[in-house]
Amino acid sequence: MAQSPSMPVLAMATTSAELIQAEAELWCHNFGYLKSVALRCTPRAVPVAASKRPCLSRIMALLAASGLFREETVPGDGAAAAEPCYHLTTASRLLVDDDAKGGRNCVSQLFTLCSPFYFTASQNLAEWLQEGGGGGADAVHDGARRGFLRRRQPRRGVRRVLRRGDGLGQRRVRRGAGRGGVPGGRRTVRGHNGTTARAIARAFPHVKCWVLDLPRVVDTMPADGTVEFVAGDMREFIPPADAVLFKFVLHNWSDEDCVQILKRSKEAISTREPKGKVVITEVVLGCPSKPTLEAQFLMDLCMMVVLEGKERTEETWHKIFLDAGFTQYRITPISGTTRSLIEIFP
Repeated sequence: MAQSPSMPVLAMATTSAELIQAEAELWCHNFGYLKSVALRCTPRAVPVAASKRPCLSRIMALLAASGLFREETVPGDGAAAAEPCYHLTTASRLLVDDDAKGGRNCVSQLFTLCSPFYFTASQNLAEWLQEGGGGGADAVHDGARRGFLRRRQPRRGVRRVLRRGDGLGQRRVRRGAGRGGVPGGRRTVRGHNGTTARAIARAFPHVKCWVLDLPRVVDTMPADGTVEFVAGDMREFIPPADAVLFKFVLHNWSDEDCVQILKRSKEAISTREPKGKVVITEVVLGCPSKPTLEAQFLMDLCMMVVLEGKERTEETWHKIFLDAGFTQYRITPISGTTRSLIEIFP
C-alpha cells in the first residue's frame, strides 16, 4: 500500500516473529472471501462428485481452521489411511435444523441466497471509490443491485428462506414482551412476510397484527387468519396502530428515507390515546465485543455496496429520531447478537 500524505505511517519496532505473524494476517485478509465461498460448498449445500472428494477435504480443512467445524482424525482399518472427521461447532450448528421441540431453524439458505450479490457488488468497490456520485446504487453496483432486488421478489422459495432465517429471533421477541420489548397495545403493524407478526399474534392473542408491504408482495401471501396483510408504501402511509415494528428494515434505506418512514410511523401511532411507540430491531454500531463489532461493520459494508442503506451509531439514530419528530427513545442490546431493540416514543 502506497503511503498517502494524509495517512502517515508510524515506524514500529518489530521482531521477526511479529513480521511473520503480520504477513499471515495479511494473507488471511486478502483471501478472506474464500471462506464464504467454501462455506457455500459444504455437503449440506451441494452434492459432491466422487472424483472431487479430495477437494472437499481441503475445503473442510480450511473451514475447520477457521473454527466453523472441529476436525478429528479417525484411525483407518488395515491398509486404509486415517481420515479426518468433522464435527459441528456452535457456529455451524446454526447451519442445520434443530428438530427438537421449540428448536431453531437453520440459516444456511439465507446466507446462500444473499452472499453472491454482496460478493459481486463488492468486486468494483475500489474503482467506485475513485468516481463521483452517490451511494451504493451507482452504476458500478447497479447490475448486482438489480439482481439482488429481483431475487427479493416474493417467489415462494425466497419467502421460505427468509422466513426460516427470520425465525432465529422470534423467541427473543416473545421474551421481550415482559419488559416492554413487544407492543402491548391492541394493534401493531409490521412488514415483509409476517413471520414476526405471527409470532407476536400467537404469543399475545389480544394483539391484532397487520403486515404492511407493497401490493406485489401482499398479493402472494396466503391468508391464515393469524395476521392481516395490507398493501401500501410505508414511505407514504402506515395504518393507525398502537405500535409499528421494523425488523432489519431501516438499514436498507438512506437516512432521508428513514426519516420519512418514521414520520409516517409517528402519524400512525399518534391517532390513539395514549400514543403508541415504534419498535425497531437493528444494528447499533459500537458494541464493545470485537467479533460482534466486526460483524456489524461487515454488515454495514454489505448495505453500502448493494443498497443505499447503512448500519448506524446511536448518534445517527438519535438524529434520525429527532428529525422524524420523536422526543424519546430507548436502546437495549440483544444479548449474544449483533442487534439491538430500539423503542421510540412521540
